[in-house]
This record gives sequence, C-alpha cells and structure tokens, in this order.
Amino acid sequence: MSQTTSARPAGPPVPAGQQPAAQHVPDESFLEPVPSRVLLVGSFVLAVAYVAMICFAFQRGNALLFWLLVVTEVFHLAQLAGYCHTVWGRDRARPFAAGFAGGVDVFITVCGEPVEVVRETALAALAMRYPGPVRIALLNDGLVAKKADWRDVEVLAAELGIECFTRTTPGGAKAGNINHALRRTENPFVVVFDADHVPHDDFLLHVMGYFTDERLGFVQTPQYYKNFDENRVTRTSWQQQTLFFGPIMSGKSRLDSAFLCGTNMAIRRTALEQVGGMCEENIAEDFLTSLFLHEKGWRSVYVPKVLAQGLAPDDFLNYYKQQFRWTRGSLEVIFKYNPLLRRGLSFSQKVQYLTSASYYLSGAVVLAGALLPIIFLLTGQTPIVTSTMVLALVFVPYLWLNLAVLQRTSNASYSFQAIAFSLSAWWLQLSALTAVLLQRKTSFVVTSKAVGAGGQPNFLRLVVPQLVYIGVALTALAVGLAREGTSASLMANAAWLSVHVAISLPFIAAAAPRRAQPAAGGADDAVLDLRERDLRDQPTAVRPTAGPTATAPALAGEETR
Repeated sequence: MSQTTSARPAGPPVPAGQQPAAQHVPDESFLEPVPSRVLLVGSFVLAVAYVAMICFAFQRGNALLFWLLVVTEVFHLAQLAGYCHTVWGRDRARPFAAGFAGGVDVFITVCGEPVEVVRETALAALAMRYPGPVRIALLNDGLVAKKADWRDVEVLAAELGIECFTRTTPGGAKAGNINHALRRTENPFVVVFDADHVPHDDFLLHVMGYFTDERLGFVQTPQYYKNFDENRVTRTSWQQQTLFFGPIMSGKSRLDSAFLCGTNMAIRRTALEQVGGMCEENIAEDFLTSLFLHEKGWRSVYVPKVLAQGLAPDDFLNYYKQQFRWTRGSLEVIFKYNPLLRRGLSFSQKVQYLTSASYYLSGAVVLAGALLPIIFLLTGQTPIVTSTMVLALVFVPYLWLNLAVLQRTSNASYSFQAIAFSLSAWWLQLSALTAVLLQRKTSFVVTSKAVGAGGQPNFLRLVVPQLVYIGVALTALAVGLAREGTSASLMANAAWLSVHVAISLPFIAAAAPRRAQPAAGGADDAVLDLRERDLRDQPTAVRPTAGPTATAPALAGEETR
C-alpha cells in the first residue's frame, strides 16, 4: 500500500499547476520575550512573604480550611518558582553548520484530515530547500482509524510522486504511525509535520544545521496558528500558545529541557532508536519521548522562529479534547515516570519536566480556592482570621506583579481570555487526574447537531460544572446576605466570588452554540465521542503554560483567611 520513490534533494519543481499556497505573514513578537529579573525576583519575594503571612502571621480559623489554603498557596509558590527558573534568561548560542546536508525523511502524519489540507502540506514539503537528500512520505492511519477517505491519501501520494505508508495493523496511535514509518525508511534524520502544519520553504535550512552537534537529539520549532483570528476558541488557543512557545520554550532550551511538541520537529534517528522509537504507552507521546531522550544524555534545541503554519482547534469540543489529552498524558508522567526519580536527567531537567507536568494539578487547586468564599458564605467558617485590608496589602501587589511578569515575559501577548480558559479548565483537569489515579480509560459522549461553516454546535454540556458553580455561588451569596447583611466580610467574599464567576464566563461562552447557515444537505444528528483512542489521534494540543497565574485567596474581611 505504498508508493515508492527514491531519495532526492529538496527543492525540485513541484508538480505542474500545484504550487504551494502563499503563506500568511506571521507576527513573531511573541518569540521575543523580554524577561525582567527585577520583576521576577520581586514577584517571588512577594509570593514568599504572602505565604509566610498566611502560615504564621494570622490567627488560624477552621483547621481543615487552613491547611487546604496552605497547600494551595504552596503549590502556587512552586509554580511561580518554576516559571521564574524557566524564563530567567535567553537561550545560549548553539553550534550551527549552514551547509549541513544530512539525509532527511519527512513524515506527514495523516488520520482522516481532508485531502486538500494534506495536499497543501505535502506541496509545501516538496518546495522545501535543502542541499541534502530528502524523502517525503504521507503516514496514512486512515485505514486503521476506519476513515472513509483513507484511499484518497494514497491517490494523492501517487499524484505528487511521494511515498505513502498505510498501516494495516493498529496500535500506538500517532506514535505507532511514526514508528511504522521509521522501520521503512533509513535517512539519519526525521522531520515530522501534522497534516495541517504547512512548512515554510526554508524550514530545513533553519533547523538541520544544529545537528552538527553530534549529541543533539532533536530540534523543535514553534506552532503557529494561521486561523488564530477565526473565532473565540482559535484566538484563545493561540494566545495560550504564545506564552508556551515564547518565553517558556526559549527558557527550557536554555536549560536543555525543550521537549518535542508533536509537529514541526526534527529528530536524529539514532537517538530515537536508542529509546525504542516514539513512546506508544502515553497519549502525550512526544512529551514522554523527550524525557527518555534527555535521560539518555541527548541534547535539544528550540528555534524561536515561525517555520510552519497550522490550524488551531476551531470549536470548543476540539479544544476540550486537546486539553484533556495533554492533561492526562502529563499527569501520567508524574505518577508513572516521575522525573525526580529519573537518574539520567540533570537537576534542571527534573525541575522543568516536573513543573510542566504538575501544572495540570492546577484544577484541584483552582477549585479549592473557588470554594473557600462559598464555604464562608454558607457556614461562616474561614481558614484564617484577619482584616481584609491587612491581607490585601500583601496580596494585591503580589497579584499585580504576577500579571506584570506574565505580560512582560510574553511581550503582552497573553490575554485575560487565555488566563480565564486556563483557570476554568479545573473540571477537565480533575477528570483527567481521577482517570489517571484510577487507571481507567476515559469515555464520555456529547450529542449535538452538525452546523455549517462559521457555526458551532451546542457544547454547553462540557461546562456544566462551571454553570453549577455559578448557581451554587449565587445561592451561597443569598445565604450569606440573610445571615449577616452587607458586612465587610460578606462584601470581601462576594467580590472574590465575582472574580471566579467572571473568569468562568469566557470559557462558558466559548461552549455556547454559534449560528451559521446549515451545511449543504441539511443538518444531521452527530454523536461526538471523546474516547481515549480518539484523544490519542488528536492534533497537537495547547501546551502547559505553567505560568505565575496566582489565584487569589477567598477574601473574607475580618473573619477570613
């Protein structure tokens, strides 16, 4: 089931009449982080002072609530420390050979994407310039995934004169697809693109020269969403990406901890073979494979330049599935492959992997913080007893300095909506954590109607927990008002409650249906099933931000924490 061609240098004429489409000119300002060590140190010092005040300066209230508060604040402090460690400085200069010409196998992973999307990526791959031999292949998983158009991918490969490896035996999802192709190719370097990530013609020229370092295992480049301005979901997905592929990945590269992100990446074959290929045991295969490569002493480089352009998840369901996939995969790294116990990793690498993976424990922490004002309004119980003004004197500067750090290090590309989406994903993260701890497969179904271009089905069922929280919050507010009127304690808790509600609103709005003209042929009932096998085949997800997003305390005036 494969079309065979010989290895050849990149840059030959593309088939007549099939030139690659003109590329969107990206805004690369997010790739120019401006870390301020004064801001970083100030933010961390205020965070330590705030946690110390919580622990030692105030009278304790309810013991259970007090220790819950301490745990959440220590978690935030650890995440902030990890973020400061990451973005402290820019990456160092690396060896680069402009005339490098090692042979390259280019893999374009396909699993049911529209053929025209695959065609655009394949044509762009054919147009890449490079002095060495290049072999391009479509990695077709359509047959094993039971996609109706899987044969069209083989036809496209034959038409373009490139190879097509169609798997007949399933297993390992995307990682298994790549490993299947590795066994059928032999060039010393492998470049991987998702079906919708279209490379620039100079991709190889900017990437391959780093492999002059014989201990370099892989090179990662940014993911850029050319459809970022299409709707609320695409915009927010992109804004979250800017923090990760801007200051975070640049900082990780400085610490030799940049990791594979599923697409737009180049890997040394011998390095990949040493760790048994792409890891097929985890749904975040690229993250775990990176850990294994670093554990074996291979180095990594992140190139902060847009060299390929892809598509963001264009509706809330796809975004949700992407987030769940990375959440579960990252949490499995903590509980099954804890970086602190991996002997081959440096201390910095252990910290970086643990910080990135533990970011997804934020769901439990965010929910705990969101429940504290509700508990006060319903019961009058508080973690600590202090004046709102005293607590605010430390907390408010700490919060604003956190936001200033985010804006400075992301070059002002990280928005309120991006923060809101990250903090509102607490139920998704708790669901993934539960699935990991119980070692169970994840399966849930959302029933909706198909819609036309520009529309979105009703995905509000995915945000029921957030809607329930708002309902409980309003009930608690009524109970609190009835018990003590408009006291300072009640007003402080009501204010913080409103912050949590406001943060959840963009997330809820993104799940709401959008009107559009019905698709040709009418709207059909569709069942959207988020089973683990589906999650493993999703496009590369939005990465963990692991930023210093401090969630404020449940403020409660004179009788509060």
